[in-house]
Amino acid sequence: MEDLVIRDADVVDGSGADAYRADVVIDAGRIVSIVKEAAAAGCQRPRATREIDAEGLVLSPGFIDMHAHSDLALLRDPDHSAKAAQGVTLEVLGQDGLSYAPVDDRTLEEVRRAITGWNGYGDDIDFDWRSVGGYLDRLDRGIAVNAAYLIPQGTVRALVVGWEDRAATPAELDRMRQLVAEGLEQGAVGLSSGLTYTPGMYARDAELTELCRVVGSYGGYYCPHHRSYGAGALEAYAEMVALTREAGCPLHLAHATMNFGVNKGRAPELLALLDRALEAGADITLDTYPYTPGCTTLAALLPSWASEGGPEEILARLTDPATAGRIRHDLEVTGSDGCHGVPVEWETIEISGVADPALGDFVGRTVQEAADLRGEAPWATARRLLVRDRLGTTILQHVGHEENVRAIMRHRAHTGGSDGILRGSKPHPRAYGTFPRYLGHYVRELGVLTLEECVAHLTSRPAARLRLPDRGLVREGYRADLVLFDPRTVAPGATFAEPRRLPTGIPYVLVDGRFVIEDGRRTDALPGRSVRRTPL
Repeated sequence: MEDLVIRDADVVDGSGADAYRADVVIDAGRIVSIVKEAAAAGCQRPRATREIDAEGLVLSPGFIDMHAHSDLALLRDPDHSAKAAQGVTLEVLGQDGLSYAPVDDRTLEEVRRAITGWNGYGDDIDFDWRSVGGYLDRLDRGIAVNAAYLIPQGTVRALVVGWEDRAATPAELDRMRQLVAEGLEQGAVGLSSGLTYTPGMYARDAELTELCRVVGSYGGYYCPHHRSYGAGALEAYAEMVALTREAGCPLHLAHATMNFGVNKGRAPELLALLDRALEAGADITLDTYPYTPGCTTLAALLPSWASEGGPEEILARLTDPATAGRIRHDLEVTGSDGCHGVPVEWETIEISGVADPALGDFVGRTVQEAADLRGEAPWATARRLLVRDRLGTTILQHVGHEENVRAIMRHRAHTGGSDGILRGSKPHPRAYGTFPRYLGHYVRELGVLTLEECVAHLTSRPAARLRLPDRGLVREGYRADLVLFDPRTVAPGATFAEPRRLPTGIPYVLVDGRFVIEDGRRTDALPGRSVRRTPL
């Protein structure tokens, strides 16, 4: 007898096709049979050791978070309800060009310092790996949901070149190509970049093109956080399209937004650019989160010249009055490249988390509000935070536009990604609410997408980008990574005021046929494993 039968579910199978009623039978972690309209047809109903009455519930493939920052959270927090409760069954890690493999001891320490704002420093983590394969093996000891990994180009550059703003030598480029190839051979699904973050931003296009040639030859994809989401956004998108065309590498555009005042209403220009490339034969996908504010670290806003050399050099420049004055001018007058070429508007920068608990009173206030309370200029407040928190401060940037969000999520190349930073006392609610917000707000309440369209965006389309042959659809023989949700009530609990509240309307989530959410509560199961690149 099989393990489980889900009876009378409204199956939205991930293909985009209309929903249908069926009994779905699961055994040994896979879907073994789908009996359509079993009750109406009067046929023999399948039996199993356990049955779930899914009357009124939608059964869909598990959601794939194409842009996650759970690189340490999956190891630190076995519960991981932030994602499991949303119906996420697979996350893609290694984003924005900075993560924890491949490294040596020096680079690991530098990266831990550089992205403390994303993942914490990791005092509670045993960093017993140095290679991509070693990190994936660490995930295979058991995690809440599955995880795939992108090789972080900034980390590779830090390992080989360092944190200096200069071109790589031929020997250094050869070594970086070798590291990328090794990471792909060990199971990474592609390469990421953070081209507004150091040291990845110091790479010229020729260097990136050579690394992408390696990625394309292995069947992976390139996922850039490109050089501007503000003043130069369209040019930055076009740069990535041209670069990957030259390299012969598929392109996946990370958190493909059009932000800041200069881009209000300009999403159609981006989509036209992508449509022209797709019609010419380019292989392009993108992800977005269904919110207008962005989220990053306060240090990410600094100009690239001020970030050269790594975290200790940044702090030294901030404590020097003359150099700090130059940084302020770039931020407030010129428009820092770290702030996407747009002069910073401190009233849009909300402090969402601090590494030092003594600075907790700043959380929930904009830099402008915090400065007003202290009777000082916003730059003085920002500088104090950067130095005292040793670059560990996270922020929300309230710079997005709803019309752009809706236009981009309708596009044929669109997938879903939370870009969720899980640390900080007041994180962005997208970390806990992205997928139910798509289903509740944008499907049920606004009708921006149909339910079938939306599920395809969140399941089969990302699975195809990841080249997963047995995930992303409700099909016989596919892995039983599944979600049961109520389309009438599914909604995020997370808000900007209470960002860690769990969603409603998602009573069951299965990973590899095992319940991680059962009757709306997290079980103790850790069925997740690394999902490694499928060889060509």
